[in-house]
Amino acid sequence: MKAVGHVFKYGDNVDTDVIIPARYLNATDGNELAKHCMEDIDKEFITKVQAGDLIVANKNFGCGSSREHAPLAIKCAGVSCVIAETFARIFYRNAINIGLPIIECPEAAAAIQAGDEVEVDFDSGVITNRTKGETYKGQAFPPFMQGIIEAGGLVNYINQNQ
Repeated sequence: MKAVGHVFKYGDNVDTDVIIPARYLNATDGNELAKHCMEDIDKEFITKVQAGDLIVANKNFGCGSSREHAPLAIKCAGVSCVIAETFARIFYRNAINIGLPIIECPEAAAAIQAGDEVEVDFDSGVITNRTKGETYKGQAFPPFMQGIIEAGGLVNYINQNQ
């Protein structure tokens, strides 16, 4: 399983309140949430993001409240993967639960810039910056986590494997 796309780059401590502002939490539909994804940190994100694009950030991505709305908004906006130096633990778990691939890789987070074209191989954890011709080694997903992501989230995975 692979992801390929262009990068939107953010810094440290991108919290769930800027990923999907609280004023939109009355919506539960992912497509509706996606319309407001990142708007408080990057007003142009939703008009520029293309299916398959990636988000790259530094430390503690997804900190703040434990809402599943945040990874759902990112996924439904078309983002194929989030790479960060570190993730807030609850965001990490919520992302996997809804089927959004995320990879921790400090080297990639430091070197990749906005607009770079990046490929992620989830089987090996290898991240390739096609723009710069560089590769970085992130953490590969164990097979069971790949199964959850391929199924589109934990609920689908459980339903498919009963």
